[in-house]
Amino acid sequence: MRPKAQVLIIGGGINGVGTFRDLSLQGVDVALVERGDYCQGASGASSHMIHGGIRYLENGEFRLVRESVVERNRLLRIAPHYVKPLQTTIPVFSTFSGVLAAPLRFLTHKQQGAPKERGAFLIKLGLSLYDFFSRDGGTVPRHQFRGRKRALAELPRLHPGIKYAATYFDASVHNPERLTLDVLQDGERAGGSGGTARASNYVSLDSMEGAAGSGPGSTVRLRDELTGELFDFSADVIVNTTGAWVDLTNEALGAASSFMGGTKGSHIVLDHPELLAACNGREIFFEHTDGRIVLIYPMGDRVLVGTTDVDADMAEEAVCTESEIDYFFDLIGHVFPDIQVDRGQIVYTFSGVRPLPKHDATQPGFVSRDYRIERRSAPARLAGGAGGSGAVVLSLVGGKWTTFRALAEHLSNDVLAELGMERKVSTAKLAIGGGAGFPESEDGVQRWIKEHMSDRRDADRTAGLLTRYGSRAEDVIRFLDSDSDSDSGSAGSADRLLHSTRELSVRELEFMAQNEQIGHLVDVLIRRTSLAFRGLVTGELLNEVAEILSGPLGWDTATRASEISHAQEVLKRFHGVQVHSLVS
Repeated sequence: MRPKAQVLIIGGGINGVGTFRDLSLQGVDVALVERGDYCQGASGASSHMIHGGIRYLENGEFRLVRESVVERNRLLRIAPHYVKPLQTTIPVFSTFSGVLAAPLRFLTHKQQGAPKERGAFLIKLGLSLYDFFSRDGGTVPRHQFRGRKRALAELPRLHPGIKYAATYFDASVHNPERLTLDVLQDGERAGGSGGTARASNYVSLDSMEGAAGSGPGSTVRLRDELTGELFDFSADVIVNTTGAWVDLTNEALGAASSFMGGTKGSHIVLDHPELLAACNGREIFFEHTDGRIVLIYPMGDRVLVGTTDVDADMAEEAVCTESEIDYFFDLIGHVFPDIQVDRGQIVYTFSGVRPLPKHDATQPGFVSRDYRIERRSAPARLAGGAGGSGAVVLSLVGGKWTTFRALAEHLSNDVLAELGMERKVSTAKLAIGGGAGFPESEDGVQRWIKEHMSDRRDADRTAGLLTRYGSRAEDVIRFLDSDSDSDSGSAGSADRLLHSTRELSVRELEFMAQNEQIGHLVDVLIRRTSLAFRGLVTGELLNEVAEILSGPLGWDTATRASEISHAQEVLKRFHGVQVHSLVS
C-alpha cells in the first residue's frame, strides 16, 4: 500500500526490532521486514541471559563489559516484566590455576596448550572488576566468595571436590520472544495512525529491482513468504540486521561484503526435578574441562543446559546434534556427579548461529562479542536511464541481547546522520511495552492479580496473563471480556480455556491472531507462548489451536492440515520434539 520509506530494516531479531522502535520514536518513516517470524533466529536461540559478560574481561573487551552491565541494570528497570535478577554461582576447583595461562589468552585470544581452568584467584579478580563496572547501577548486590563447607551447605549436590563457590548476580529473560514483540509494538505505536512505522514478518528480500525517479535511494524486490507475492519497495537507507546472514543479504543488495563468521550454539531443556532442586534457584555458571564457559540454568520447572561454541557452516541448518547432547550430559556430571541424566528427560532442544565477525584463526570462544556498523552503497537501478545514487546500506556486524537498546541507539544515530535528522527522544529510561506500570514488588503482583480476577478467571489464569504480557495484560483482559466465545451463551464467559491446556483460551488465541502477526501455527507454540519450550505440545493441542486460529486467519481445511504438518516438522527437525497429531 505504501511501497516507500526513508528507512528499510531487513531482519527482525532483537537488534533490528530495537532499531525499528528507536527510529520510529524519532519520527522517521521506517519499515521492517523479517523473512521468518520475529525473534526466530539467533535472538530466539539465546541462553536467556541478560548479562554483563564477565568472561569478556579476559578478551580485554572492557568497553563491551561496561556497556553490558549498564544495559543489564537498565533493562531490569525498563523491562521488569520479562527481565529479572538472576543469582549465579561459579563452582571453583582450584586456587591459583590458570594464573600464568590467562595473560597469554588475553594477549593472543587463543588457548595455549591444554586448557588451564581458572582458579579462585582469577575468578576473584574478574568478579571484583565486574563489581567495579557495576558500581553505578546499584541494581544488583556485589559478589560473594564461599569456602567449600559453606558452599556445600548451600548447594549440597555440587561436586565434593570444589574448593570455593563464587556467587554474583546478573539477569535473566525467560520470554525473549515476547520482549522482542513488545519492542516491535512500541515502534508501531510510535508511528501513529499515519503508519510511518510498519513491520511485517514472513516477508523476505528477493533481489534488487528498478526504481522510478532520479533521487537517491534504491528499490528492492520483496517476497511475501505466506502467499508468494512479489512487490517492490524503495528506501533511502537500508539497514541490514540479518545476523549471521548479513553477507548473503548484502550480496542480494548488490553491496557485497565479507564481514561475518558466526559460531553455532546449542542448548537442551530438561524435565528433571532432581537437577532442578540441586540448582536451588541459581544458575550454575562454570568452566568445563575443555575451557568452554557453560551453564545449568533453572527456568520455572525446567532446566536449561548450554551452550556450545563451534564454527558454523551456513550451508547447514543449525540443530542440536547428538555429540552436543553428550557434551551437555558430561558437563552436568562435572559439577553434579551423582545426578544421572538421560535423553528421555530432554523436552526441547534449540540451536542458533551467533552473528559474530569473521575471525580467521581466532578460536570461537575468543571471538569478540562487540559490534560494529559497516557502511556500503547499494546500486541505484533507475528506470528510463535516469541518474541517481543508491541507498546507503548500514550492516550490523555482531551484537548481543543485553546491549540491544544501546546498539539500536547507536545504529539509529548513524541512520539519522544519513538522513540529516536529529534525535528527539532517548530510550534510556523509556519503559518497554508491558514494563510500564508493572508491579514493583511481589506484594504488588499479588494485588494486581486480585484486582483483575473475575468469577470465570481464577488467580492462576490471571497470573499467567500478567507473566505473558506484563501490564499490557490489562488490554488483553479487556479483549477477553469484550465478547463471548463462539460456543458460549452469554457475554462474560469469554475466557473459555482450551481442553488441551489451561494456559490459553479461545478468546486469547483470537487476540493473538488479531494483534500479534501470527503467520503459522508454530508461532503460537514457540514464540507467543512457551508451551513448546517446556515440552507441553500434544497432538490434541495442535489440532485445537489450529482449529481456533482457522477462523480469524481464514484457514480452510487443507490449510489447517498443512499448518499442523508444518508445526510437527519444525518441532521434530529443529527442536527434537516428536508430536503425533490426532485426526482433525
